[in-house]
Amino acid sequence: MTVSPPATPVERDKLPLFALLALSTAVFVTSLTETLPAGLLPAMSADLGVSESATGQTVTVYALGTAATAIPLTAATSSWRRKHLLLTAMGLFAAANTVTAVSTAYAVTMAARCVAGVAAGLAWALLAGYARRLAPVHLQGRAIAVAMAGIPLALSLGVPAGAYLGQVLNWQLVFGSMTALTLLLVGWIAVAVPDFPGLPAGARPPLARTVRIPGVAPVLTVTLVFVLAHTVLYTYIATFLDDLGMGDATDLVLLIFGVASLLGIWIVGAHIHRRLRGLTVLAVLLVAAASAVFGTPADTPALVVAAAALWGLGWGGTPTLLQTAAGDAGGGSGDAVQAMLVTLWNVAMASGGLLGGLLLDHLGAGSLPWAVLLLLAPVFALVLTARTHGFPARRPVAA
Repeated sequence: MTVSPPATPVERDKLPLFALLALSTAVFVTSLTETLPAGLLPAMSADLGVSESATGQTVTVYALGTAATAIPLTAATSSWRRKHLLLTAMGLFAAANTVTAVSTAYAVTMAARCVAGVAAGLAWALLAGYARRLAPVHLQGRAIAVAMAGIPLALSLGVPAGAYLGQVLNWQLVFGSMTALTLLLVGWIAVAVPDFPGLPAGARPPLARTVRIPGVAPVLTVTLVFVLAHTVLYTYIATFLDDLGMGDATDLVLLIFGVASLLGIWIVGAHIHRRLRGLTVLAVLLVAAASAVFGTPADTPALVVAAAALWGLGWGGTPTLLQTAAGDAGGGSGDAVQAMLVTLWNVAMASGGLLGGLLLDHLGAGSLPWAVLLLLAPVFALVLTARTHGFPARRPVAA
C-alpha cells in the first residue's frame, strides 16, 4: 500500500474535508447500525422466532462486542498501518451486516451482531486519532468535530430510520443497505484517506501506565459517567414522552435533538482549540438544564421541545470534546486512550439502558431526568477540578 505524500504548507492550513467526511460516514454507519434493530423489532422477532425483548438484545450484544474487544484489539494491531487497519475493520463490518441480512437463525444473528460490534469498536478507536493526524494542531479539534458529526445524525435518525425503512423495505434489506453503504465507504476511504504508520514494535506502553498519565483518568471517568447519564434518558425517551402524553411527538423531539446536536458540533469545532475546558463545562450545564426542564411537573409541549434543543446543543459536541481531551492527555498513547474511551463509552451505554430500566420499573418515567441530574453533579465537579490535566484552560501546543 502506498503512503500519501506529506501535505504542502498551504494544504496543511486547510482541513482535508473529503477525507474527514469519509471518517464521519464511518462513524455514522457504525453508530446507525447499532441502533437499527430498535426500529425493526416486530418484523425481526417474527422472522427469527423469538420475543421482541430477545430481539432487542441484538443492540446489547453489539455494544458488548465493542466494549469487550476495543482495548485488546487496538493493542494487538497498534503496529499496523492505520489505513490498512481501518479498511480491515470496515470490511469485517460489511461482512457481519451481510450475515445479519441473510440470517434466519437467532443465534447466527446474535453472533453476526457481536462481530459487527467488534469491527465498529476497532474502527472507533482509530477514527478520532486519524482525524487529528489529518489536520494541523490548530485545526485538530475542528477535524475531530467533522469526523464525529455522524454521531448525532445516527442518534437522532437511528430508531426512526429503522422503523421507516422497515416499512418501505423489509428488515433484511435494511441491513443489506448498510452493507452496500459500507462497501461504497471502503472505496471512498481507499481513494481519499491518506495512510499513516502504526506504532513501532514494543513502543506501546502498558495500559496501567497509560491510565496513570496525568489527565487520562479524569477524562475517562467523565466519559463513563456523562455517557451513562445521557443514555439513562435517551434510551427511554419514547417511554418518557408517552408518559407526558406526547408519545406521538417522539420523532419531532428526536429531530430537534439532532438539529441542535449539529449546531453544537459546529460551535465546538469552531472554538475547541482555545476553549475546550469552557465548552465542556457548558455542555454539562446545558444537558443538566435540559434534564431540569424535563423533570418539571409541567408537560407543556413547548417546554419539552426547548429541553430537547438544550439537550442536543449540549450533547452534540460532547464526543468531540471528550475525544479531543483524551487525545491531548494521552499524547503518544492516544490510540490506547481512545480504545479505553470507546470501551467505557459502550459500557456506559449498556449500563444506562439497565439503570434506566430499573428506574422505570420502580420509580416511573418521571425519575429519569432527575437521575441524569444526580449523575451530572460529579461530572461537573470533576471537569472543574481537572484544570491542570484533563480539561486544562489551554490545550497543548502539540498533540
